[in-house]
Amino acid sequence: MPKHLSTHTSLLVVSDTAMCQKDSEILAFEPVVRELEAMLALFAHITWIGFNQPDKLGRVPFKALPSKRIRPILLDTVGGPRSKDKMAILKNYPKMYAVIHNEIKKHPVVHSRAPSNPAYIAMWLSKNYPNKRFWFKYAGNWTEPAPFFYRLQRHKLKTLGDNSVVTVNGQWEQQPNNVIAFDNPCLDENDREAGKKCVDDKTLGQEINYCFVGGLNENKGIFLLLEAFSTLKTAGFKGLLHIIGDGPLWEQVQEKVEALSTNIILHGSLPREEVYALYKKCHFLILPSKSEGFPKVISEAMNFGCMPIVSNVSCVDQYIADGENGFLIDPLSVAQLQQCLVKTQTMTETAFKKAIVYNYRMAARFTYSHYNEQIQRKILTNKELPPSR
Repeated sequence: MPKHLSTHTSLLVVSDTAMCQKDSEILAFEPVVRELEAMLALFAHITWIGFNQPDKLGRVPFKALPSKRIRPILLDTVGGPRSKDKMAILKNYPKMYAVIHNEIKKHPVVHSRAPSNPAYIAMWLSKNYPNKRFWFKYAGNWTEPAPFFYRLQRHKLKTLGDNSVVTVNGQWEQQPNNVIAFDNPCLDENDREAGKKCVDDKTLGQEINYCFVGGLNENKGIFLLLEAFSTLKTAGFKGLLHIIGDGPLWEQVQEKVEALSTNIILHGSLPREEVYALYKKCHFLILPSKSEGFPKVISEAMNFGCMPIVSNVSCVDQYIADGENGFLIDPLSVAQLQQCLVKTQTMTETAFKKAIVYNYRMAARFTYSHYNEQIQRKILTNKELPPSR
């Protein structure tokens, strides 16, 4: 394995990321499009394998691929909760394997996003190509209990060869040498400039604004949030809650919000610019998740002066110190979330300002420019990897 790979080489991205074709354009999940756009500074060409999911159009943020330097390959979507969905995955494996294998042969660098079925295939194939560079990003919770297939992939990632680097959320003890911490990007230089102005100008004011940004599903704790917020409202709690997101619980959440008749605004899924506009108005981000890796919404919110109120899962406490630059909901319960919310109501302007300035500085770790520097230093040049095991 050469110590340095040219920044003008090609990259293969293997994922289950949502894509679809609309008229003559290929649309894909916006956060990943932005990330790959930034990576064009390192790679002359990117081939991107993802799942054809036109049903998600309008429900999640999509963006047209802006560059001919990114070539998409759309795989048939597989997966689901039913037994026949699981059987369909197995039946589709030979086809996925053939497409992924064919593209790996053409590319010197392979980046795969786990946990996913395409990533699992890439893990097995990595051992057949010791002279290629494989980089696996594990987006889920690296250490806590997880479904069987997630655990299977985590175990496989720990046993890969020296040609493979695994990047995870947070620092963990007793990991194999090829498993390293890596911050995932979501901010560009324009975001940083806008965030700086927002943090400089933001004050607590008379009414405190809160926001929830995420999927409306059981894992994100949306009903726990609504229960905690509605109970406090009856006790004279002052604050407006913005809920941004969509998901399988949309109708139930809508009914609950309408029945509560409190200061809660349900926005649904919004374009990134509108989400950022709400961050600028809000003082606190609330994310009572049951399980996470490290959500990008935390770093986005910190950039725009929103203190995080988050459950203490995965590596979150490596970034958020309870009562200093945010609040940890630990244990995750309605009562504990209420305690955190009450603390925000009595926070001094000085303490709030100190926290959001600190968080803004920390958010520099989540810029695309910093991300590219880390890829170059930790993945491509391999300088920070310890010697072979």
